[in-house]
Amino acid sequence: MSDQPEQPNFETVTSNREIRERWKLPADADAATMPLEKLNPGNGDWFERNKALGVFDRLRVEDPVHLTQDSQFGPYWSITKFDDVKYVDTHHNQFSSDIMNGGIRLGGRPMAEPPDAMFHLPMFIMADQPVHDEQRKVVAPMFTPTRLAALGELIRQRAGQILDEVPRGESFNWVREVSVELTGRMLATLFDVPQEDRHLLIHWSDTVERIGDPDYFETPAEGFNEIWKCFEYFNEVWQTRKQASEPGEDLISFLAHGESTKNMSPNEFLGNVLLLIVGGNDTTRNSITGGVQALNLFPQEYDKLRDNPGLIPNMVPEIIRWQSPVAHMCRTAMEDIEIRGRQIKKWDKVAIWYASGNRDEERITDPNRLMIDRPQARQHLSFGYGIHRCLGNRLAEMQLMILWEEIMKRFSSVEVVGDARYLNSSFIRGITDLPVRVHEH
Repeated sequence: MSDQPEQPNFETVTSNREIRERWKLPADADAATMPLEKLNPGNGDWFERNKALGVFDRLRVEDPVHLTQDSQFGPYWSITKFDDVKYVDTHHNQFSSDIMNGGIRLGGRPMAEPPDAMFHLPMFIMADQPVHDEQRKVVAPMFTPTRLAALGELIRQRAGQILDEVPRGESFNWVREVSVELTGRMLATLFDVPQEDRHLLIHWSDTVERIGDPDYFETPAEGFNEIWKCFEYFNEVWQTRKQASEPGEDLISFLAHGESTKNMSPNEFLGNVLLLIVGGNDTTRNSITGGVQALNLFPQEYDKLRDNPGLIPNMVPEIIRWQSPVAHMCRTAMEDIEIRGRQIKKWDKVAIWYASGNRDEERITDPNRLMIDRPQARQHLSFGYGIHRCLGNRLAEMQLMILWEEIMKRFSSVEVVGDARYLNSSFIRGITDLPVRVHEH
């Protein structure tokens, strides 16, 4: 791998379909038998086929610091053990998240020249200190215990309404009818925009993950054009709230009046809005869906839950571990460093796989099982560690906890009645469809 930043290259992008076809896994691809050097855990096909965990099972045993030389993202390292993931995440001086150094996703490369403004969306999760800390502090007040407590009753009211309206006696897609609805309504509240616009927020969140999906956009540029509609929408809100004599109590007002955010460029404003949309939507909604799926896979755990709904507060972090809704984050090495005998060079791209660390047998007993009464259930990687630890983790847990309390009041079970469908993404470990039928007490 290179020991110098790469030159940006925005034109070599071909169509999404060409890229997808070039890197498409064979139908019979088997992570257990594929030559180790050919394993590319970042290929979204592993995730869409629900086979990614098998890739990580092998890497943790045979090559826990794994170099993929040839991929659609360029060369990168995969860190797959719990302790190593945590090490990289907590050593932000050695491993940069900054967008100019490559950012937090596979595919980002260090930039030696100014980037193309169309595709350049800075956000505080893709900033190093001090910018990261200054901007994060601006929105942190939204997630204080006092504010969260005030949101609790609203979440309960909405969860109850959503569950009361799902079809009885027939199957439906839990993702659309429940997971997306609850998180979409919360997003609209956090931004203080009309509830009828929540579907726009969900659409833009989905677009971020589908920019490279040929079933949605022919080229990444088409996807970015759609995302800029998000800027047009929120710029009006932004300008209005900037003029307000009394700042509002919502995320856009915080950004509009924060010392380190009030003069952001359009790109940076859009980047931070998208960060808050995706952070508030994709992670929670996939944990909501993953929990239903997991309890169906482990019916004895569902029995435990029915016998003792008091286990819900412990079950929630276990579900978040089991689902690992953010599969990876990327960092760029800022110095030469050795991990488990492998030599990582300055400017190398490093993917830390939360989805793998959360299944590390050396740190988590029987990790492929859901155990709703698991001791120390909070000891998982899903929210990250260090300065980039998820800001809304308590809100995510609260939504899951309240929703499951309301589910247990109404239904003896939410039964999975068909095959799940999964997102073709190695960043968000997402479920797009989960056919279910509810059974009332």
